[in-house]
Amino acid sequence: MTAAHSTPPGTVSAEATATMVAAQESPIHGVGVFAVAEIEAHTLIGTYLGAPTSVDGTYVLWIESDDPNGWRGIDGHGILRHLNHSCTPNVEFDSAELYALRDIEPGEELLFDYGEEWANIP
Repeated sequence: MTAAHSTPPGTVSAEATATMVAAQESPIHGVGVFAVAEIEAHTLIGTYLGAPTSVDGTYVLWIESDDPNGWRGIDGHGILRHLNHSCTPNVEFDSAELYALRDIEPGEELLFDYGEEWANIP
């Protein structure tokens, strides 16, 4: 990373993400991530930033990788760590990048599917 970049190449800055979303109280659980502007389908919303980890935790995002165990963890520290779960998500991760699956209206909570272990939780 050079001095001119505040985030690694291929990532979206926290400042750019903040123009689209904000953290606020969620009716689903604790704090959630909500659209502050209209977000069109397929828009890159942000990058899940944090330290690499091999230990599970509250804000760890597990990503498929070429690592020997097939996964790598990111212990999130940005706003995206507050994303809540839904079996009918409106966003999804492609590696560490978060994309809108459909148009999202201002005030709507961004939700992603935590995976098979959460299949019985709406």
